[in-house]
Amino acid sequence: MRAVSLNSLALLLLCTLACVLHLWGGLEKRLERRERDLVPSTARTFRALLAVPAARTTSRYFPRARTNVTTGSGHENKTLVSESGEPEDGGPRTVEPLEDGVFWSRNLESRLPAGFSEDHARAWSLRARAERVLSLEPGCGRTSNQLATFSDGSRACVRYGINAEQVQGETLAYYLARLLGISNVPPLVLAQPSAEQWAHVRKRVDGLQWAGRAVVSMTEWIANLSGTVTPTPLRPDGGGLRPSSDFSNQTEADLLELAQWSDLVVFDYLTANFDRLVSNLFSLQWDSRVMERDTSNLLKAPHGTLVFIDNEAGLVHGYRVLDMWERYHSSVLRSVCIFRRRTAQRVAGLHRYRDVRARLFELYRDSEPLAAQLGFLSEEHARILQDRVDRVYRHILHCKGKYNQL
Repeated sequence: MRAVSLNSLALLLLCTLACVLHLWGGLEKRLERRERDLVPSTARTFRALLAVPAARTTSRYFPRARTNVTTGSGHENKTLVSESGEPEDGGPRTVEPLEDGVFWSRNLESRLPAGFSEDHARAWSLRARAERVLSLEPGCGRTSNQLATFSDGSRACVRYGINAEQVQGETLAYYLARLLGISNVPPLVLAQPSAEQWAHVRKRVDGLQWAGRAVVSMTEWIANLSGTVTPTPLRPDGGGLRPSSDFSNQTEADLLELAQWSDLVVFDYLTANFDRLVSNLFSLQWDSRVMERDTSNLLKAPHGTLVFIDNEAGLVHGYRVLDMWERYHSSVLRSVCIFRRRTAQRVAGLHRYRDVRARLFELYRDSEPLAAQLGFLSEEHARILQDRVDRVYRHILHCKGKYNQL
C-alpha cells in the first residue's frame, strides 16, 4: 500500500513539473515575440546596430559644437542625406560636404564636436599643476608610464620617456596642434616628480626608478574612449579622400569623422609621426588585415571626437628616423585633397612668414613653466619642420589647382 502511495506521489510530481515547463515555454515564446515587435527588423544584425545613431549627449570634456542646420551653398554637385532623418518641413534634409573645391563646407564644420577648447585646456592645466598627486598606478601604455589620480579626483596619464626626446616630442606636438588650431590633442603639462606636489607618492616614484630630476608629461585622462579603424578612403585601395570621391553613401557622422581624419593626416605629416596610420601601412607587408583593426594611438569619444594620443614619436624622434618612413608619410599626404579651411589657413600663414620655429617656441615658452628644463627643437629639426610646412602648403595648392573646377 505504501509503495502504491509513493508511486502515485511521484506521478503527481512529474505531472506538475510537466505543466510548469509547458507554461514556461509558452511564456518564453510570448516574450520573444514581444521583443521582435519592439525591435525593428533592420536592427537585428550587428552591422545594423552600428548604423543606429548614438544618443546626443553633452560631455564635460567635449562640449558639442553648434548643431543648428542651415542649407548648403549649392555650389557643389554632391550632397549627402543627414543621418538625423526627416526634417521638420518633411523634405529630405541635406548638407553639402564640400565648398570652394577642396574644403569641407562651413555648414559641416559648424557641426564638428568642439574637442579640447583653449579655455578647457587652460583650466585643466592650472588644476594639473596645483592639485596634489595622491596615487600612481600602471596604465597609459608602457610600464614606465603611470595613471595619476589628483586630490580633486581627476586623472592624468604620466609619461616618463625612455629618453628625453620622447617627452619632448609629445610636448611639442601638443603645442604645434594648438598653433594649427587642431583641437583633438588632449591638454598637456610638464612636471617634475621631485616637486612637493608629488610628496604623497614619493615611495612609488622611487620604486619606478625614474631619474631624480626627470621631467615627465601629464596629459588629461579621458574616460569612455573607444578604438577606431582607418576609413575606407584612406586605405591603400580606397581611392583617397578627394573632391572627386563619391559621398552619396556617407552619413553626416561619417563626414564629420573624415574631416577630423584630414586634420590628422596633416598633423602627422608635419610631425613625421610614424606610430599611427603610417605604421599600419608599413605593416601591410606581413599583415594584410591591419587596416581592419583599430588604428594605433587614435581613440574616439562617444559623441564622435577623434582623440590623437601618444604623439611622442613625432617631431624629435620622427625627424631622426625620417629617411626610413618618408615614403609612407608622403603617400598618406598625397591621398588627401580635402582640408579644413582653418588648418589650411594656418599652414599658409606659417609658410608665408616662414616663422614656424619662432611661433612654436613662443607658444611653448609662454605656456609651459618647465620649457627651459625640457628644451626645444634643434636648428636642424626646426628647418625640417618648416620644410614640411612648405610641402603641405604646396600640396594644398596642387589640390586646389586640380579640383577647383569641380
